[in-house]
Amino acid sequence: MDRLIYTALSGMNSSMDRQRAVANNLANVSTPGFRAEEFSVTPITIRSDTGYEARSMAQGAVRGADMTGGQVEFTGQPLDVALVGNALLAVQSPDGSEVYTRRGDLSITETGVLQNGDGLPVLGEAGPITVPAGAQISIADDGTLLQSDPAAPEAPPAEIGRLKLTNPEGSAVFKDLDGWLRVPDNGALPADPTARLVSGSLEGSNVDTATTLVQMIEAQRAFEQRTKIISTAEQLDQSGARLMSLR
Repeated sequence: MDRLIYTALSGMNSSMDRQRAVANNLANVSTPGFRAEEFSVTPITIRSDTGYEARSMAQGAVRGADMTGGQVEFTGQPLDVALVGNALLAVQSPDGSEVYTRRGDLSITETGVLQNGDGLPVLGEAGPITVPAGAQISIADDGTLLQSDPAAPEAPPAEIGRLKLTNPEGSAVFKDLDGWLRVPDNGALPADPTARLVSGSLEGSNVDTATTLVQMIEAQRAFEQRTKIISTAEQLDQSGARLMSLR
C-alpha cells in the first residue's frame, strides 16, 4: 500500500511544481523578452536488491526555456532594443556574476548606470556601462552607444561604449530560478561581433496565453487525480483492516 501512496505523492509534488512554472509563465506574459519555462517529468524507477521494480516515482523540474522569439513592436524609445536572432544581452546580477537576458527596455539611473527593466546593470566590454549626465544616447544596430551633444546638434555623435551581445549557440546555457540565463559554474559567453539589434523596438514575451491556461488546467486535474488515488488507497487500507478484524 505504501508503494501506491508514495508514488501518488511524488506525482502530486510534480504537479505542484508544474503549476508553479505555469503560473510564472502567466505572470510574465507582458514582460519584454521573457522566455517561457519548459517543464518536464522524469520517472525514477526504484529497484530492490533482487532487481524487482518496487515503484516508479515522478520527478518534475524546469528543464530549460523556450527560446522561440516573441513579437517585436516599434516603441520609438531610443533606449529600447530588440535583439535579433539568438542574440543575448549581458547584464550583471545582484551577486556580481554575468547573466543573460532578452529584455531590452533600457533606462539610465540617476547615477548614470545603464540598466534594463529588471534593474540589472547592462554590461559592456569593460563592465557595467555608465552614461554621462545630460547626454542624448542612441544605440546602433551592433550595440554601439552613441552620445550626442544637445548644444552642438551638427557635431557627429561620439562612441561611449558598446553593449555586450552574445550568442548561446553551441554553449551550455540554463535558466535559473531568478529567470535569467546563465552559463554553468558562473562561466561567461564571449561577445559576438556579428550579433545585431533593432533600436526603438521591444520584443514581447513568447508566452502563449491560451496554451498556458490549458497547461494550468491540466496540472490542476493531474493533482486532483493523484489526490483521489491516495483517498482510494486509504479506503482500501480501511477495508483490509476490517477484514483482518473479522478473523
